[in-house]
Amino acid sequence: MNGASERGVYAAVKDGLETAPSAGDGRGLWDRLSMLVDPAEFRPQLAPDVEVKEFHLRWGNDYAMIANPRDLLHYQLDPGEIELLPLMDGTRTVKEIVVERFRESGDMELSGVADLVQTLRVGNFLTDPFVDVRAAVRRSIDTANAVRTRTREFAKTLMLSWSGAQGLVEWCYRYLLRWVFIPWVGALVLLAAAGGFLAFWSSYQDGTFSLSSGSPAVESLVLLGMSYFLTFMHELGHAVVLVHYGRRVKSAGFMIYFGSPAFFVDSSDGLMMDRGKRIVQSFGGPYAELVIAGASATLAWAFPDWSLAPAFYKFALLNYFVIFLNLVPLLELDGYWILSDLIQVPDLRPKSMQFIRYDLWQKIRRRERFTWQEIGLGLYAILGVAFTIYTLYWSLYFWEEIFGGLVDALWDGGFTGRVLLVALALFLIGPLIRGLITLIRSLYRSARNVFRAIRFRLQTKWRVEAAQLIDGLPMFDDLPEDVLSELAGRVQLRSFPAGKSVFRQGDRPDAFYVVRKGVLHVIEEDPDTGKERLLRTLGRAESFGELGLVDRAPRAATVKAVEDAQLFEVSEATFDRLLLDTIRVPDFAPTLQAVAELRQLPAFASLGADDLSDVLGHGEWRNVAPGEVIIEQGQEGDAFYAIRSGQVEVIKDDERRATLGPGAHFGEVALLMDVPRTATVVARTPARLFRLDREGFEQAIAGAFRRGTIDPSAPIGRTSQH
Repeated sequence: MNGASERGVYAAVKDGLETAPSAGDGRGLWDRLSMLVDPAEFRPQLAPDVEVKEFHLRWGNDYAMIANPRDLLHYQLDPGEIELLPLMDGTRTVKEIVVERFRESGDMELSGVADLVQTLRVGNFLTDPFVDVRAAVRRSIDTANAVRTRTREFAKTLMLSWSGAQGLVEWCYRYLLRWVFIPWVGALVLLAAAGGFLAFWSSYQDGTFSLSSGSPAVESLVLLGMSYFLTFMHELGHAVVLVHYGRRVKSAGFMIYFGSPAFFVDSSDGLMMDRGKRIVQSFGGPYAELVIAGASATLAWAFPDWSLAPAFYKFALLNYFVIFLNLVPLLELDGYWILSDLIQVPDLRPKSMQFIRYDLWQKIRRRERFTWQEIGLGLYAILGVAFTIYTLYWSLYFWEEIFGGLVDALWDGGFTGRVLLVALALFLIGPLIRGLITLIRSLYRSARNVFRAIRFRLQTKWRVEAAQLIDGLPMFDDLPEDVLSELAGRVQLRSFPAGKSVFRQGDRPDAFYVVRKGVLHVIEEDPDTGKERLLRTLGRAESFGELGLVDRAPRAATVKAVEDAQLFEVSEATFDRLLLDTIRVPDFAPTLQAVAELRQLPAFASLGADDLSDVLGHGEWRNVAPGEVIIEQGQEGDAFYAIRSGQVEVIKDDERRATLGPGAHFGEVALLMDVPRTATVVARTPARLFRLDREGFEQAIAGAFRRGTIDPSAPIGRTSQH
């Protein structure tokens, strides 16, 4: 139970005891408890300081950001979720918001409404504060002092963060760096930086300095100190731009990032800025590097006989190379963020890598045409891989040319020299270490999945779990035990990494699946525009794909893993053999066919198979003749209707108001608002309708609160780290 629920229970008990009826009636307390812990009765109200900003992208897939300024927490929402925010004014319950959502969209997949409210509540976006009781209890019983707590935190996270960075950045901006944002001053600084690069080029052409010259120990110490100073200024450059545009730095600090020391600045508040300002913020770090590298090169050129001049020259050379890597948009550094904002594709790199790893080969195998957007994603991914190899080569080259002579000298320099050598190695080959660790993790995950698949074949415990999950699906309630056992014995375990599709829209159905672990999205793709619409979010014990096997029709949507997922897979042959045997399971296949037909109606298209079964149990198909009155104005509302074929006319006060055709629905107003029928509906042509009674309609609405998988990708942020 979460903290808010526990606090609600306490309040309910307290109020219930105070207002409990006489001893003869014991329901007052429990009714009060039931109401307070029922999420459908919660009245969400956005806090007055919450900020919402919508972003309209050139290529579609618009999105919005919502910010909690007290905790500097940011969530990314889709346009449909943004439409719900004005309804969260404290006057409506969650159920009433769900009702209004349905009236506008006509879509019964309503769990997303409840999920959004819960996500915003936990993130303290609402006026009702969320209290994490378990975390508060853990803090209260923890007797460690502040130093021990910080040490323990660093041991676990390899990170030391400082929440007071905003004050330091504001001071630097106000007294040191504010003038840089004056256009003519900024231009002069860039001109001076360009002069520094010309000085570096002059020294290089003249051969004034040798890459291997100087004192190894002194140079290594100077280079390390200057490099850490540079990374600090780089992060300060990003942070100062945030402050200039009125945003805040959540935190900053130091971390060991895959074995390499790194500074970081949490600049996620920049996500609320327009893309032009985000581009300036991304360029703030390289701008600081250009200025410092130019000053270093100028000093080396102006004072070539100075003992530290060779170190300053090497420092400038290294940093010009780092600036080049930082601005090339093929690595996920500042240049990447600049490019993604310029072309308005905020998830360019993950989308391109997912395309090249998964979708490309499927399209080639199926001989499908590529859209221009897919061609761009493929080229970007290929260039990114090639540039990574190129970067690795030149990084090794610089290491050998500049620091090759230092290695032996530092190793022979005793304990101090060896410590410096290790520190230098960690700093300079950190990206290589990160790449190797990432590769090892990927290989480990692949080997682990293979091992689990083999173990799954040899063990019975997991098959029992599969049987229990399948048996828990309403669609399989009537399966005999021997059929269920055989079905579980033939099930396969499949693993899908985040971003990989289980199947794509248009694929031939060859299996159905039950979720064992992870979260998946059901996505409807528009083949003409490339836009996507999220239909459902799937979590543990939910199934999908079975209706395609019954229809023998191409997949109607794409199912993609949002996080690493494990699925139980039942093949088409097993499905046909066990579920189409009408002697052993006489009623099952017809039920599936009816559910498949029901899903073809837009009002029910995004419901899961379990919910469709519930709807089917409370409804019936009706064939009506032309002129037949289906509902009459002024009567009590007792059902909801969806049109499969034919046309009906809506008549209000003897005036024809509308003509509805296949896919449309009517009758919900009287049910949702608990009022008499507001219009008469008459069949204009022969029509086939699905009639859902009041109880089934209300259960479909209530189903939004029985389940729900909070999207793990909702909270996002942009953290700069070098």
